[in-house]
Amino acid sequence: MKNITFLFLTAFSSLSLTAQNYIGHRIDNYSGIHGVMYNPASVFDSRMRADINLISFGVSAGNDYAGLNLTELGSGEEGFDFEEEVNQNPTDANNFYINTDVMGPSFMFNLSPKSSIGLITRVRGMFNINNISGTLYENVTNDFDTEQDFDFAIENLSGTAHIFAEIGVAYGRQLLNKEQHFLKGGVTLKYLNGAGGLFIHSPNLNGSYNAAQETLPTTGSLNYGTTVDFDNEDISFESLSSGFGADVGFIYEFRPETQDMSLRSQNKYKLKLGVSITDLGALRYDESTINHYEVTGTVNTQEFEDEDVETVLDENYTGTETLETVKLSLPTALHLMDDYHLKNKFYVNLQTSLSMISNTQERANRITNSLTLSPRIETKWFSAYMPLSIRQYAGFSWGVGLRAGPFTLGSASALSNLMSSNSKAADVYLGLKIPIYQ
Repeated sequence: MKNITFLFLTAFSSLSLTAQNYIGHRIDNYSGIHGVMYNPASVFDSRMRADINLISFGVSAGNDYAGLNLTELGSGEEGFDFEEEVNQNPTDANNFYINTDVMGPSFMFNLSPKSSIGLITRVRGMFNINNISGTLYENVTNDFDTEQDFDFAIENLSGTAHIFAEIGVAYGRQLLNKEQHFLKGGVTLKYLNGAGGLFIHSPNLNGSYNAAQETLPTTGSLNYGTTVDFDNEDISFESLSSGFGADVGFIYEFRPETQDMSLRSQNKYKLKLGVSITDLGALRYDESTINHYEVTGTVNTQEFEDEDVETVLDENYTGTETLETVKLSLPTALHLMDDYHLKNKFYVNLQTSLSMISNTQERANRITNSLTLSPRIETKWFSAYMPLSIRQYAGFSWGVGLRAGPFTLGSASALSNLMSSNSKAADVYLGLKIPIYQ
């Protein structure tokens, strides 16, 4: 089923699952290669002499259209009932997102007293749809099973589903080490392989549903397309598109106390500040199929019961199909971090992640903006985190995570989802590695 219906079904699936992973763990001084994904400067002056990731997995999802009581999900006698268990909030500009991230064999180690290097392998799947009418979405997925009239007015609808792999080489080095001030920088250069994707865009789309006549008059335009040979039911990396990407970052440490700076096994800062930009770049796909529709006319909504959305468009509106070279942009983001060493093993971290991709931009994935306060206890063999986040679309999240030697497990939304009857986001991450400490 390689068509527009996939975008609606993917959005529906996110109701039961933040566009970012490893929240809490990635700021740990013993996070190793996971911290490098968000700031490549972390590869240098780590508490790790070497760090070898065997396998790690993170998935996150959310929306501002509907919330669930996850603790009672499917607890009724008849199982899951959408009408009963989902708190819906349809608007003319609802948003959905899903992010999966699998890190394969990866490692980092010291090159010299002033430089380090790392290698990261990842497979990533990202989906976002922005500015969609929640009312229209609800009725399309439910085959217009309603007796109520409704209107909708969509502006700058944009959705992209993209699956790609990357191999990144990270390099970091000392830039300044003078008295109380320490500065390091890093860069990760990525070779990208894209399995392909789907995308949809509409600058404007208006309509008014007549329940008595079961008709939907609409005006506007709609474009959607797929990359060549992309099949969302059978993802394959056999026909790949190549590209390049990059991350860049800097970390400053204020070190007020006199100590042996050569001891890399110890944290030396009272205050650590970080800035990074991740996922610069894009993938180009030749001979992608683009369908352009002028959706001015009237459709009988009974057709949605028997046909998918693509067929309904083909049979009721004027459309053209072209082959084009398209560019799918990576989810470029800015990350700012402030880590304060309270005393002994206790730290508190404040981090914000901001998308540098507009939610109206065509053929691009984006992260959701977030602000996270994360207190933690940190030792060589064990760390525990309790991140509290404000996330775009999903609101407040409260989670917990831990690192115990080679194992990492956590969720930035687990605690809030246990207490909330209106959860709009969920995530989980886990990992297995071989840490070699300084």
